[in-house]
Amino acid sequence: MRKQNDMTMQRELAVYIRNQVRAALEEDIGSGDLTAQLIPADAPGHATVITRQHVVLCGRQWFEACYLALDPDCKIQWKVNEGAVAEPNKALCEISGKARAMLSAERCSLNFMQALSATATLTRRYVDAVVGTDAKIMDTRKTLPGLRVAQKYAVKVGGGHNQRIGLFDGVLIKENHIAAAGGIGKVMEQALRITPPDVSIQIEVESLAQLEQALDAGAKLILLDNFPLADMRNAVTHAAKRAELEASGGITLENVRSIAETGVDRISIGALTKNVLAADLSMRFT
Repeated sequence: MRKQNDMTMQRELAVYIRNQVRAALEEDIGSGDLTAQLIPADAPGHATVITRQHVVLCGRQWFEACYLALDPDCKIQWKVNEGAVAEPNKALCEISGKARAMLSAERCSLNFMQALSATATLTRRYVDAVVGTDAKIMDTRKTLPGLRVAQKYAVKVGGGHNQRIGLFDGVLIKENHIAAAGGIGKVMEQALRITPPDVSIQIEVESLAQLEQALDAGAKLILLDNFPLADMRNAVTHAAKRAELEASGGITLENVRSIAETGVDRISIGALTKNVLAADLSMRFT
């Protein structure tokens, strides 16, 4: 069953990638690539893509789809596997095909792979920083518009874990939900009553007193919002495994190890997908 589910997910991802690449190429090329017309229509091309920095490679499927959409006979030979680390000046792949198509696909293909490799690389740094603890590095919904599924894929390639995709597949009760519903007890009662059993319910708390209320109300997944380290440790001791605890807010590479060592189960980091600094990749014709 698991293998069948994985195959279904791969098919859905392939469709998502084709649609996303089609939209990106249409946005860039529009009615035609004026500059590529300077190259003879049948001229062959060969190019190499390199990285200028330490990078966890991610986004090969998006990269390939850009070229194959414009030249189905294009050949791409990869030198680095998806999710593998490449050092500066390492060749990532070689491309052979029609020069016009290659030039037209260049920017979109690199845009995808630079953004996704950046997310995978940063995620790997956080994952490496908490090695030896039980804490999982989690993503959030703070993603670039239109790239959420792609960025969450990149988080997994980097060794992290995905939260809900959107508002439709998980419940996260925040301070405004609590206030509007009349308190933690009331909002949890409503959530437990109307939420299907296969949908996760998470509630955000801002103090140890609220944590106690959430536990009493039956919460099994609790987000500790901007808790100081001492309060996190107290929360872990007090919860005593009655609920999964997730740290969130103000997480950096400098403090993530200390946060993981408090004993929290999960650490969510919006910067993985929000503050994207594109990986430095370059394509050169030969």
